[in-house]
Amino acid sequence: MQDRTSGNIILWFFLALFLVSAFLLGRLFWPFISVIILAAVVTSIFNPIYVLLNRKISPLFSSLLTCALIFFILFIPTVFFVGILSKEAYGLYLMGKGAVISDQIKQLLETSKILDKINLILSNFSIEITGEELNKGISELGKVVGFFLYQQASSIASNILKFFVYFFFMLLIIYYLLMDGDKLISFIIDLSPLPKEQDEKLIQKFKDMAGAILIGNGLGGLIQGVAGGIVFSLFGLKSAFLWGVIMGFLAFLPIIGVGVVFVPTAIYFFLKGRIAAGIFFIVFYLILTVSVDNLLKPKLVGQRVKMHTLLVFFSIIGGLNIFGILGIIYGPLITTAFITLTDIYYASYKEFVDPCKR
Repeated sequence: MQDRTSGNIILWFFLALFLVSAFLLGRLFWPFISVIILAAVVTSIFNPIYVLLNRKISPLFSSLLTCALIFFILFIPTVFFVGILSKEAYGLYLMGKGAVISDQIKQLLETSKILDKINLILSNFSIEITGEELNKGISELGKVVGFFLYQQASSIASNILKFFVYFFFMLLIIYYLLMDGDKLISFIIDLSPLPKEQDEKLIQKFKDMAGAILIGNGLGGLIQGVAGGIVFSLFGLKSAFLWGVIMGFLAFLPIIGVGVVFVPTAIYFFLKGRIAAGIFFIVFYLILTVSVDNLLKPKLVGQRVKMHTLLVFFSIIGGLNIFGILGIIYGPLITTAFITLTDIYYASYKEFVDPCKR
C-alpha cells in the first residue's frame, strides 16, 4: 500500500514537472508559432516533390532542392506583388475615405435614373433606398477593403527585414521537416495518450485540409484572381491588379466568392449603358465560377476533406478577423481539429460519458 502511495506521489510529481517544462517550451516557441504552422502546411504540400527527388539523390540535397523550389515559387512572387498591392490598396482606401467614390456613384445614379426605378418597385414593400445611403455604404466598403489590404501589405513592406528573417526561418524548418518529419510524427504519436489510429486520423485530416487550402483553394484563387485582373485591365477599369488580388482572396470563400466583385461591376456597366459589357461580366463570372469551383477544385482536392460550406465560410471569416491574411489557413485548420475530435468522441468515447448508452 505504501509503495503504491509512493508511486502515485512520484507519478504526480513527474507529471507536474512535465507540464511545467511543456509550458515553458511553449512560451519559448510561441513567438514563432505562425512560422512553424505555416512551415508544416507548406511541407505537407511539397513533400511529394521531396520524395520524388529522394529516389535519385540523398535526403540532404533533396530537401535543399525542394526548399530552393519553394523560395522561387513563394518568396519572389510575394516580394514582387507586395509593393504593387500596398500602393494600389492605399489608393483605394484614400478614394473611400475621401469623396471620390461617393461623387462617382452619385453622378452615375443621377445620369441613369436607375435608383428612381428601383425605389418605384420597392415602394410596394414600403422600402426606399436613398442615394446618400448607397454612396455611404459603397464608400465605406471601399475604405474598409482598401485599408485591410493596405495594412497587410504595408506590415510586410515596413518590416521587410523581419519578413526576410521569418521566411528563411520557415525554409529552415521546412528543410528539417522534409528529412525528419516522419520521425517527428512518430514521436508525437508515441507521446500522445490517444490510440495510434486516432492520432493518425487527426494528423491525416490536417494534411488533407492543408492540401485543400493551398492546392485546391490556392490554385483556384490564383486562377480566378489572374483571370479577373486581366478582364478588368482589358475593360479599362482602374486598379486591375488590386481587384485581381481581392478576387483571389474572395475565391477562398464559398457562397459569395468572386461574385462580390463581378456582380457589382456588371451592374456598374449596366448603369453606364454598356449593356454588352455588363452581360459579358455576368457570363464570364458564371463560367469562371463553375469551371473552377465545380470542376477544378473537386478534382484537385477529391473527397478527402468533407466540411459544410457554411462552416468553411465562417472559419475563413473568423480566421481573417483574428489572424489576418494567414487566417485563411488557420481558420479551417482549427475547425478541422474540432470536427475530427468530435468524430473521435462519437466513435470511441461517447458511450463512457453518456449513462443512457451504457
